Amino acid sequence: MTSAYPATRLRRTRATAWSRAMHREILLSPADLIWPLFVTDGSDVEEPIGSLPGVSRWSVDLIVARAKEAVALGIPCLALFPNTQPERRSDNGAEALNPDNLMCRAIRAIRDACGDAIGVLTDVALDPYTSHGQDGLVDAAGYVLNDATVEMLVGQGLNQAAAGADIIAPSDMMDGRVGTIREALEGAGHANVQIMAYAAKYASAFYGPFRDAVGSRGLLKGDKQTYQMDPANGEEALREVALDIAEGADSVMVKPGLPYLDIVVRVKQRFEVPVFAYQVSGEYAMIEAAAAAGAGDRDALVLETLTAFKRAGCSGVLTYHAAHAARLLNG
Repeated sequence: MTSAYPATRLRRTRATAWSRAMHREILLSPADLIWPLFVTDGSDVEEPIGSLPGVSRWSVDLIVARAKEAVALGIPCLALFPNTQPERRSDNGAEALNPDNLMCRAIRAIRDACGDAIGVLTDVALDPYTSHGQDGLVDAAGYVLNDATVEMLVGQGLNQAAAGADIIAPSDMMDGRVGTIREALEGAGHANVQIMAYAAKYASAFYGPFRDAVGSRGLLKGDKQTYQMDPANGEEALREVALDIAEGADSVMVKPGLPYLDIVVRVKQRFEVPVFAYQVSGEYAMIEAAAAAGAGDRDALVLETLTAFKRAGCSGVLTYHAAHAARLLNG
């Protein structure tokens, strides 16, 4: 700064709406949003999720309707998560490899209905398919096995890519899975399928409503602290990101979102790669609870938090508020 008050008055540019708009550093748009959607079995089925007010599970036919809605709103990508039927869950999560599972049927239906008008991001992890709720295969002591799990994740990723997925997003936090999946995709002719790595995924208390949505909360035996990151660690996140980039990730993700904006900033400054954040179910639920209690204006809370992600350096945000935010941004 070369001058002082009163020559410099920082309030001058805030005095009018046109001036504030002209000097705004961050511009949020629907193109910055990825909309997570939950798929369930059946036809013409909508199942509201109690711990996620305003969010539902949708049968494949209604997921297609949501995809068309997203296209109309200017949202560029959907993230799909299946609510697998209990009888299709198993210790080894074999349903993840079924080419006709919920996820693959939803991918194909969206692709048939929308073509290339919207991207489809798919979760690669076994927790929606295992009877014990862990993201991978477990040994007799309940420890999640790394290398055996990676083999399953490769099959799962190839299954989704064959169905038409555009972005494979490994959320499991197994070591080495990005490189192994990348090699398998290349070998199977899926060179243009992207990998968005959940590179810094923390063992967070903010995931509870999501586990309700995919039906794994009551199934989970133990916790996920042996593979998801310790919330106290920041340097370790940079090591995780570095490894995933070296193994072929096209973009990386930090999860959860708002409590980890410092990690987003550090990752963006260190690596200068596309960084995404997941505004997770607990964050969404807190905004909804605050709005319901009259503690804040819902629209303002939604847009302010999403702007914070962009200001921190995110290329985009996975958020359950995507459709609502897009409507606000479209005016």
